[in-house]
Amino acid sequence: MSNSTELSTRTTAVELVRRLKAAGYEAYFVGGCVRDQMLGQEPDDYDIATSARPEEIEALFPRTVPVGRKFGVMLVIEGEEQFQMATFRAEADYGDGRHPNRVTFSDARSDARRRDFTVNGLFFDPIEGRLHDWVGGEADLRSRLVRTIGDPDERFGEDHLRLLRAARFGAQLNFTIEPRTLSAVRRHAPRILDVSAERIREELIKLFRPPHAARGLHLLRDCGLLDLILPEIAATIDCEQSPEFHPEGSVYNHLARILECLPADAPVSLVWSALLHDVGKPVTATRDVATGQFHFYGHEKIGAEMAAGILERLRFPRRQIEEIVFCVRHHMQFKDVPRMRKSTLRRILMRPTFPLELELHRLDCLGSHGSLAHYDYLMEQAAQLDQEPGLRPPLITGRDLLALGMEPGPAMGRLLAQVRDRQLQDELKTPAQARAWARRQLQGEPATPGRGISANKPRRRKKPQ
Repeated sequence: MSNSTELSTRTTAVELVRRLKAAGYEAYFVGGCVRDQMLGQEPDDYDIATSARPEEIEALFPRTVPVGRKFGVMLVIEGEEQFQMATFRAEADYGDGRHPNRVTFSDARSDARRRDFTVNGLFFDPIEGRLHDWVGGEADLRSRLVRTIGDPDERFGEDHLRLLRAARFGAQLNFTIEPRTLSAVRRHAPRILDVSAERIREELIKLFRPPHAARGLHLLRDCGLLDLILPEIAATIDCEQSPEFHPEGSVYNHLARILECLPADAPVSLVWSALLHDVGKPVTATRDVATGQFHFYGHEKIGAEMAAGILERLRFPRRQIEEIVFCVRHHMQFKDVPRMRKSTLRRILMRPTFPLELELHRLDCLGSHGSLAHYDYLMEQAAQLDQEPGLRPPLITGRDLLALGMEPGPAMGRLLAQVRDRQLQDELKTPAQARAWARRQLQGEPATPGRGISANKPRRRKKPQ
């Protein structure tokens, strides 16, 4: 978000509070926006808590959406921006570890005390410029502590997702989880399994954002949540690797180092490709008795299957699953790039996932031996390929082969693949050359030694009688 957009959003939010107060209602900025401002950060959004009831909010603002009317939660739309506006409320009797059975509209103090952590329970009046702290949040911000409001056992019993949110805020804010709160997280950790996969996924995505992704991993482990939510990653903790290739030690240490190196704008697919790329190592680990070296044969294939299972369990979108699994499955290819045939390398460079795969390879190197020789080589090859746009589209298609009299079928696909291979090897450079070469194969002339098609000789289409 640009500075001008941030200022515009804040200006609009202040105006909403002003209109509420002018109509006789209490109104405050609340939660994350207050916390972030006090930490010197620009908030992503502004939430407003008010004494106005839902029907009064609707009467005061022309464009509203009742996203949670029985909880007093409304969206107010101003221009292209949306602001969450919620009536002060108190909650009780959480029967399912998420939803309160009893909600009563109340006052600002009660509303603050129902919230999860003290640093999220601060109220700020932007008109008077006055902070209201009824839960000790200001002191915990100064001490850099994540602490529940009131009894931690009660707070985590009300909403089990707060167990994961404690780790997430500890990572995101680089705060310490207050000892009594941390003990309660560990006691109640198994209850995280009662939370829906979708809610867990969204918290994990936030927890693994750079620059705090590695700290998020360590806090998951420290809170006793890693074994429960991502047991496949927990298994990497004791999975040792050969020091000559991985001086950082265990697979877990390798993952943590990679997460530390994530770029600030890393997309979700890159973060999870990095987290899961070696998930198959613990189940494929062997050790050479003679040399003492560790081996993980086929870990990329097994890991891709495991990654798919983890992502499906967490209800990731199908497209992201396919993208991440592809990166996991093929990440070991990059160690062989200097020895690849030109056509093989160019196929990799042309893959839609190549930018993501390349960044994963860079991180993989930085998280272990540190050499970026293959990464630099791939960057050079990609730059050269960009100077040859004619290589990207195939020289001929199935229509060309049909015109040459070839019958449709598997042999046609094989012949097209061979033409493409020769194109990427710079052996065929124009459609005319490609058609001529294909015609010779159809006429039975021998192909280049070692690359022939005699075993699956294509058949000409018979002329109609």
